Amino acid sequence: MTTVLDPTAGRLAEGVQPAERHRSLDGKVVGLLDISKPRGDVFLDQLQLELEGRGLQVRRFTKPTFAKPAPVDLRQEIAANCDAVIEALAD
Repeated sequence: MTTVLDPTAGRLAEGVQPAERHRSLDGKVVGLLDISKPRGDVFLDQLQLELEGRGLQVRRFTKPTFAKPAPVDLRQEIAANCDAVIEALAD
């Protein structure tokens, strides 16, 4: 059983199921989301090089601030244009 926690509320998220995992990223578009914490972009730069070196298409996105959830329009853009997303946390 998988438990999903909502980090904004500090309690169990009700009715939320994790997204189904892809068996492979071949032919998929991977989104890289920088949450705007210091040096997250450094990690994502290296990750982008690795993914592109494996022949994957990568799209980059940046949240306006790490202190708030990503704006709805940004989340919709990521969902519409990416098959998978990796979010960078750094400090």
